[in-house]
Amino acid sequence: MIEITAKLLNGSVYLSGEAIECAITFSHIAQPEHKISQSHNDVLENLAWASAQIHCFYSTKDRSEPTNPGNFQRIGSFGNNRTSLQNSNGNLGQIILQTNPKIIFCDLTIQIGETKSFIYKERLPMESPPSYRGLGAKFSYKITVATQRVNSAIKLIRIPLRVLSVSAITNMPDVSALCCNETTEELQPANPFLEERKVETPLDIALKVLQNITARRSPNFYMITNARGKVARFCLFKSAYKLGEDIVGTFDFSVGTVKCMQVSVALQSEEEIKNKDSQNVSDTAIKPITFARHHEVTIGLSRSQLILPIPLHITPAFETDLVSLKWKLHFEFVTSTCQNLDIPPDVSDWNAPLDVPIETMVWNLPVKIYPTIPKQIPHFCQSSNVCSLVIK
Repeated sequence: MIEITAKLLNGSVYLSGEAIECAITFSHIAQPEHKISQSHNDVLENLAWASAQIHCFYSTKDRSEPTNPGNFQRIGSFGNNRTSLQNSNGNLGQIILQTNPKIIFCDLTIQIGETKSFIYKERLPMESPPSYRGLGAKFSYKITVATQRVNSAIKLIRIPLRVLSVSAITNMPDVSALCCNETTEELQPANPFLEERKVETPLDIALKVLQNITARRSPNFYMITNARGKVARFCLFKSAYKLGEDIVGTFDFSVGTVKCMQVSVALQSEEEIKNKDSQNVSDTAIKPITFARHHEVTIGLSRSQLILPIPLHITPAFETDLVSLKWKLHFEFVTSTCQNLDIPPDVSDWNAPLDVPIETMVWNLPVKIYPTIPKQIPHFCQSSNVCSLVIK
């Protein structure tokens, strides 16, 4: 009996363009029926081969497959979508991205009680779509490890991983200049007294751009009005955030001429399925989904504060040929036309009127949500990075 264990060495969350390392262990477990009197062949297990590769599966709500999956198959080091493991994806969906399979070993012999380990390394392309589970579509990544015992069927073990895409970061500089500079420096005489300068990878540049975008504070003021007049003035300190950050803003009701009874703010996502001709996705797939909400009764308040945490498990904004995802703040202001809601300054005991005419006003404000560094995501928010399979 052989037990196969696959473990992601750096957690289960990765950025596109980041290298993945997976330790794959093959152990020959001794069974109670093994005795010393058995022959030499009985205490040996032979595996013909083993390989590993990364797959990205795409599926929709009705499990239909797009006839035109876009240009994913031409991305980076990913090969075509024809391998011996393509038809074994089960209900995971259609394979739209995959790395070239890497052979781990051929003709491996393991004795009873022996364990042999191998390291599988692969780098995700920068243009990889993110892991996403929406109402109408789903992107999921798996590391597929395949092996075959001599004269037996092929066995598969799949390790799930989460990918955060950095392709949505704008203002990315052209890295071709870096390549030219690197070649020029290699032709120059080496100076032993100078430290070797590390050439930045596209991922390093993307992380610097991400830090600059999300750290920049640029307060924006919005005057909230309706047909009756001014309701409040809202201030949002910045419009670009990373996963795990708090959306902070302030309300100023002292400038309003319309009484605001209460305010509700929700962080919502909007999913759009682009290839609608080849998919039978219902209208519910493009409805907004609420992930966080802030609610406050504001009657009698002149100022209020908004603190809305961004969950770590959501998918940042992205856009592909199949699906696009955007984020917004959805505001609901409950106002009143009653003029008797002012609290007299010399009254210590005040009762609100029993019947107040109200009306609700909604407003949407787009916000940008970007990925964060995987190390900042706690382990309890990640999926299990260890999977095992027993071949009997």
